[in-house]
Amino acid sequence: MGPRPPAHRHAVRMTRPNPRHVAFDAIRAVSAEDAYANIALPKLLAATGLEGRDAALATELTYGTLRTLGTLEAIVAAASGRELDRLQADLVDALCLGAYQLLYTRVPPHAAVATTVSLVKAAVSPRVSGLTNAVLRKVAAGPAEARGSGSSAQLLDEWTARLASGDRIADLALRHAHPKWIVEEFDAILGPDELPDALAADNVAPPVHLCAKPGRIDRDDLAAKTGGTPGRWSPYAVYLPSGAPGRIKAVAVGRASVQDEGSQLVATALANAPMDGPDAAWVDLCAGPGGKTALLGSLAAQRGAAVDAVEIAPHRAELVTKAAKGLPVTVHTGDGRSFGTSGSADRVLVDAPCSGLGALRRRPEARWRKRPSDVEELSRLQRELLASAIGLVRPGGTVAYVTCSPVRAETVDVVADLLRRGGVELVAPQSITDAVPDSSRDGFAQLWPQRHGTDAMFLALLRRLA
Repeated sequence: MGPRPPAHRHAVRMTRPNPRHVAFDAIRAVSAEDAYANIALPKLLAATGLEGRDAALATELTYGTLRTLGTLEAIVAAASGRELDRLQADLVDALCLGAYQLLYTRVPPHAAVATTVSLVKAAVSPRVSGLTNAVLRKVAAGPAEARGSGSSAQLLDEWTARLASGDRIADLALRHAHPKWIVEEFDAILGPDELPDALAADNVAPPVHLCAKPGRIDRDDLAAKTGGTPGRWSPYAVYLPSGAPGRIKAVAVGRASVQDEGSQLVATALANAPMDGPDAAWVDLCAGPGGKTALLGSLAAQRGAAVDAVEIAPHRAELVTKAAKGLPVTVHTGDGRSFGTSGSADRVLVDAPCSGLGALRRRPEARWRKRPSDVEELSRLQRELLASAIGLVRPGGTVAYVTCSPVRAETVDVVADLLRRGGVELVAPQSITDAVPDSSRDGFAQLWPQRHGTDAMFLALLRRLA
């Protein structure tokens, strides 16, 4: 999904806050202006004063529509009998917003159609309100013109069955709203039996994961104070079903942070990897925005170690400084490929820039923006950063190579290329693989949303030889 050309109008003028109008404006910001939903929507919520159930509805409609956009567009195109590029862009976004309510929510069909028609009249043009009504009624009727029978899930099944091509991968891509190339990548790793569960997990909004910073607050204490539940895998994780974590006092004062449990596990695995010799100099080579840095800094503080955090983007370096405030962390704005002195570090984290295909459930629009060429470009950078980390660590020291992507070109292939060069050996990430079922992958650790409830984090532990 590339950015659509802006239409003549795309901001809804409203006299009172309306969650569907807010959702539409957020969707337009993403599709026309290449905005990020997790930035655009909070601004709109704040500007309109939406709170409580109305804010929750706006969030569900925004994230849900963006997440399932490819499937919605295919169904809207079939129901309209037109190529969508022949319709104005803001109308397409409104139709997809209405179709999402019909196909994925419990909003009554008549309400979904009527409210979308009203939205189009106010935000697009009264001239296309009749077309909107006709298309959404066709979506609601289903391809067999069943007229109101069954649930939204059954209606979605009818449409995806009608549009199925007989190609297994293409049909899964349509049913689970993923680009075909991403489905192919996941299929190569998981195989046909688990693939549908993995795709379905990407479409479920995850709970909030908190990290209780070691030495600052105990996990069970954090769970008690927030009404959360202790995590299954990380000794620092707390799950919250929903809410605004920024309003939690422990988060606001820096005793806890918002961090996926998988991220906690891979950072902790580096800190806990057995190692002989000195253990005082730790480096986070790609530190922004600072979640893993803060956890490493908290652990380092308990052991008399210190962390050098390197981040190439100045604004992200500022985020690292904020996240690691009060910890033995020194932040450097620079390129991790040319940082430091050879053999000067004991432990190095390479949380490499990656495609983020392991965190699609958290970034609703991301799957439609990614391209296979992105992976190819990133894999070159990942190899360079990992080679830099191996040069930076001392003989006997440990490097953790981490990505939030399971794709071979960003994970197994990068590490295999390094191992072929020699001078380094693979270390079993036992702190994860021994404790987390079904997390071992060819000597590495691989987490999955459908198995573990985490992002699909990959970890390779490597030891530099003398």
